[in-house]
Amino acid sequence: MKILIINPPHLSIGSRMPREHLPPLGLLSVGGPLIDAGYEVQLLDAEFGPLKFSTIVEEVAHYDPGIVMLGHSGSTSAQPIINDITKLIKERNPAVTIIIGGVFPTYHWNEILEKNPQIDYIVCGEGEEITLNLVNAIANKHSLETIKGLALRVNGIPLKTVAAENIRNLDQFRIGWELMDKYNYTYWGKRKAVVIQFSRGCPYPCTYCGQSLFWKKWRHRDPQLLADEIEMLHYRYGIEVINFADENPSSNPKAWREFLEALIAKNLKLILVGSIRADNIVRDADFLHLYKKAGFERFLLGIENYDEVVLEKIKKAGTISKDKEAIQLLRKHGILSMATYVVGFGEEKTRDFYNSLKQLLAYDPDQVQLLYVTPHKWTPYFEDVKDKEIILTDQRKWDYKHQVISTRYLKPSTVIIYVKLIEIIMQTRPSAVIRLLFHKEARLRSAMRWYTRIGRRVWFYELYQFFFVTKLVKNKIKMHEFWT
Repeated sequence: MKILIINPPHLSIGSRMPREHLPPLGLLSVGGPLIDAGYEVQLLDAEFGPLKFSTIVEEVAHYDPGIVMLGHSGSTSAQPIINDITKLIKERNPAVTIIIGGVFPTYHWNEILEKNPQIDYIVCGEGEEITLNLVNAIANKHSLETIKGLALRVNGIPLKTVAAENIRNLDQFRIGWELMDKYNYTYWGKRKAVVIQFSRGCPYPCTYCGQSLFWKKWRHRDPQLLADEIEMLHYRYGIEVINFADENPSSNPKAWREFLEALIAKNLKLILVGSIRADNIVRDADFLHLYKKAGFERFLLGIENYDEVVLEKIKKAGTISKDKEAIQLLRKHGILSMATYVVGFGEEKTRDFYNSLKQLLAYDPDQVQLLYVTPHKWTPYFEDVKDKEIILTDQRKWDYKHQVISTRYLKPSTVIIYVKLIEIIMQTRPSAVIRLLFHKEARLRSAMRWYTRIGRRVWFYELYQFFFVTKLVKNKIKMHEFWT
């Protein structure tokens, strides 16, 4: 059976502005087990271009698969695009079976199946095993209702089967790296790159994040096997940059250290980037030199807010003092810090933006990224904001770079001006400029220049989009009404 896996084009600012692309790890992870089971699998990465819908439909018709699969890591904002593409595919080829998956479909399976008759099945949860079981059942014409983790229609009515268990052994299923052969995936300044995971899940209960709910339990890969796989990627595919997609890779410090040591023993010239909790950086102060030796150049730290009360409310489980200490420790070991700061958790006033700027200046991170809170229906945080009004109903732009929730004290135009002012002040402050121009490590100077170039484009693009493209709603719509 021929299977075509499609990575749909995405409108998010993060997808468009870098002018570089990373391979879709989730789709490659689903593809590997299918290839090993003997199916003929091909990837159509429509992010490249990006491809027009008409071109995607033509590519599907040319390949003539029995099954088309779609998914996207930014699944909330990608879902409307998936809906549109699958309608066109089904119109062209009514016989094709369409399967989708991802975080958003996992929780919104009922409304998707109700409103999108062209979508046949939804994989709910981790995709490797569920998808393989589904495809095997379709190929052998077996009953599908006994497959765990599946949403389907029975007599025309959407039904979800019993939830699938976690994949206990993350090394059980192989990632289909060969599917990316047609594409030149780069990152960090046109260097060949991939996305990888050491772990899945997160043990922390942050109310605005759905990762702990989706992955359910934190698990990690075998440290040596992952180091071996990275070595293979480096020599076979020429990979120079590894972007870790983990929510929290160092939750188990013993296993994380074993991985760092196994990778260091390979003596590979790699650039590693990822996200990590600030308190874990502080915890690992005694072996941060291993982070650097393994190749880490930057960590994203979720600072989120300046107010301890807000941090406690959203169960961030972090402290301002550890956030600042983590940035200082990373700098001491020659690793860049990117502080992400989220606007919208509280009912901000002008003073709150001033205090946010003061805090960020005090932290003195190498890079900063301001985001807007984007509540998802399946998170505990949704209960806190379900009665708030939203100003943006175009789900395709729910990408953390567009304002979604209305603010009581400030107009949306004022909010974006404050956000842009904070960004420009942070990126042009003397300490940041000095590091950009004179950092002792040429690789880090290059990395900071790369990010600064992207940041300039994003800065102007967001302002243009807000004032001339994005249509904010004038009628009052509450969050819970939007999802009914």
